[in-house]
Parts: sequence; structure tokens; C-alpha cells
Amino acid sequence: MAGTLPLKLWDILSGLAPGLLRRFAARAHLRMQAPPGRLAERYGQAGLPRPRGRLIWLHAASVGEVGSVARLARLLLAEPGVSLLVSTTTATGAAAVARQLPGALHQFAPVDTSEAVTGFLDHWQPQAALFVEGDLWPRMMAGLRQRGIATALLNARPSKTRSRAPKSYAALLEGLQLITLQEESLRAEFLALGVPAQVLQAPGNLKADLAPPAADPALVQHWQRAAAGRHIWAATSTHEGEEEIVIDAFAALKTPTLLLLAPRHPERGDGVAAMLRRRGIPFTRQSLGEMPAAQTQVHLIDALGLLGSVYQLAEIALVGGSLLPGPGGHTPYEPAAAGCAILTGPHLRNFAAAYTALARVGAMQGVMDAPTLARTLSRLLADPPGLQHMRQAARAEQSRHEGAAERSLSLLAPLLQLPSDHPAQPDEPL
Repeated sequence: MAGTLPLKLWDILSGLAPGLLRRFAARAHLRMQAPPGRLAERYGQAGLPRPRGRLIWLHAASVGEVGSVARLARLLLAEPGVSLLVSTTTATGAAAVARQLPGALHQFAPVDTSEAVTGFLDHWQPQAALFVEGDLWPRMMAGLRQRGIATALLNARPSKTRSRAPKSYAALLEGLQLITLQEESLRAEFLALGVPAQVLQAPGNLKADLAPPAADPALVQHWQRAAAGRHIWAATSTHEGEEEIVIDAFAALKTPTLLLLAPRHPERGDGVAAMLRRRGIPFTRQSLGEMPAAQTQVHLIDALGLLGSVYQLAEIALVGGSLLPGPGGHTPYEPAAAGCAILTGPHLRNFAAAYTALARVGAMQGVMDAPTLARTLSRLLADPPGLQHMRQAARAEQSRHEGAAERSLSLLAPLLQLPSDHPAQPDEPL
């Protein structure tokens, strides 16, 4: 395996001790409670027969990657004469494939040993390999190059690995026919790695190519009536410790509001309810079937599937997982699609590019703690034109990604040898 010193060391060490990688894979498989009978898939032993005809392999490491590429995958599944194999490394990713892509085949990705990679490629013989966001391994990339299999990296995101080991990462990218970028701002980073300009395209962020989440009209109407004469704002996907910050800010507001509080994990509802009770804040609780009334100050949404209703109604959404170190922030795409002004804390490693883009157009503002959150909320609620500008900017920023899946499919068409009704679209700045 040619490449940099780290890649050569990987080749030597993993070649000398492939059993060690197998043991790591077995422990991980057991830890994530994946079906024991499917462990052999990680060793390159197929658990399913290969269908006849053209087969496209799509690798999406886990739940997030499956979700981001699901719309594109459904477009591929609709192509006549094409079978789609989706691999993941996690059991939750496998469950996401079963749930979101019922027409696709699924296998656990092989570990990066010579035996596993060879076994996987010998059995499946894909016409093309598509990697979602990353998770590129040296032997697999070398094996794809040696076999002349068309390969693409889809929806590439910011990566610490590229900055820490640029030469090794550049070697992994060698020979890729297409790299699509989440953001145009990433182009310079890939060019600096020596990737040819014609390989790089920015068709929009697949993660952001979504419609506003579905809302329950009756629920929205009820919440709206309960908040009559008050502003409505939301704090969503909050983690332990963040609800206290949110409530401190809420208590400091002079403007009457109804807060829709939706913890990331609904099972934490008892603890959040106890905190609200201690603080003496009148609240209602969704999991108990309670509905907010005129005297309700906080409606605790400790139930799944209601964020569409929350975002449709809220003027401002604080997206949690960002106020304290740890989670690294959560997606701003759903509130942006619904036209919420977006607030977030400083810890945003998971969606840094997205929040930067939203801030650039004036759709997002950052807060640090309860005092800055309270001040920002007070300022926005007292400035209806400014708040409306943020909301319109959020919708506009989100809308530029609409159709990213279709544009990506057009770019992939020559690579995948799809019919001529998928003309490749030129790379236009978004």
C-alpha cells in the first residue's frame, strides 16, 4: 500500500495482527447489541446473496449519515435495474436503514483487514462505492482503486483528521472521481490537499435538504390559544444542565412568553419536571396528556415526534446540546426550515459549518449562558422587524439546499452509468 508513513505503518501493523482488529470488531458488535449471527459480516463474510445486475454500495457509518443520505438513497432505489447495498458500522445505523430504506440491502461494514476487504469486494462486486461524509479506511480505498471501482465521497464535512494529517487524508482521497461538499467554504481545504478542482462540487448539503417537519394542526392551534397575547419561544434538544440555564434566562425576561421546552431525551422528563416544580414555575407536561393554558409558563414536551409542531409555532428556537461541553450541538436545519430565528450556545463541533452559514446571513445568534440568553431574547422580542429578518433569513438559507439530493444524483449519473435523463448539473455556487 503506497502512501504516507502513517498509512504504511497501518498496513504493516494491521497486517501483522489482523486478529486484533477482529477482536475489537467483535467487542464493539457485542457492546452495541447487534445480532450475534451477523458478526461475520464485519470479517467480510456476506450475510446475503448478491442480486443480479448493477449494484451500488453506499456506506453510511451511523444514524446521522443514514439520515443525511436517505433521500438520495431513495432516488437510487427508484432507478431501474439498480440494487442498493447500504453498510453501516453501528447497530443503530442498521436499524435506521431498515426503517428509512426498506428496499435496500444492509451489511455491517468490514474491518480494514486484507481478508475482510477482499471478501467483501469479491462477493458484492459493486459498480460504484459511495461514502457518506467520511469513514475512509486505507485498505478499502486501495482495494477500490486496484479494482477500478468508481468511488465518490458525498456530503463531505469539516474534519479534524484532514487538518491533523493532511498528507494521509490526501492519499485516501486519491483517485476519487467525485467529492460533493456540504458547504462551498470547504473547497479551498480540499484543493490544498491536491484534489483536482473538477472533482469538487457543491450541490447543497444533503442533511439540510428537507421539508419543514410535519406539524399537528390541532396541537399548534391549542398551544397558540394558550399563549394568546404572549410570544412563544422554544428550547429544543436540551441536555442535563441546560434546562437550568434556560429557566434562569426565562425567569429574567420581562416580556410575557410561553416556553416550549423539549429535552433531547424525553425520558428525562421527570427530572426536568421536578426542577420546574422546585422553581415554582407553572408548567404542563405533554407526556401526561396535559395541554398548556393561559396560566402556563412552560410546556414540557417530554414526548417524541412533536418538534414539527414546536418549530411551526415558535418565533425563536434555542437549539440545545450547545450550551455546555459534551454533545457538540444539534441540527439547526429543522428550525431553519420552519422559519425560526435560531439561538445556540458556543459548543458546535457537530454542525459548525451550518451555524456559520446561518450566522453569516443573520439567521442565528450565539449566546454563552443564562444572562446572555435572557438579554438576546429580550432584545429580539422588543424588535419585531429584526426578529422577522432573522426568521426570513433562516428560511432563505435553508431553501438554498432544497434539491441537493436531486443535484447530487445528477452529478453521480455518469459515475453510476445511470440513464441519460439525469444530465450532470454544473457546479453553481449556492
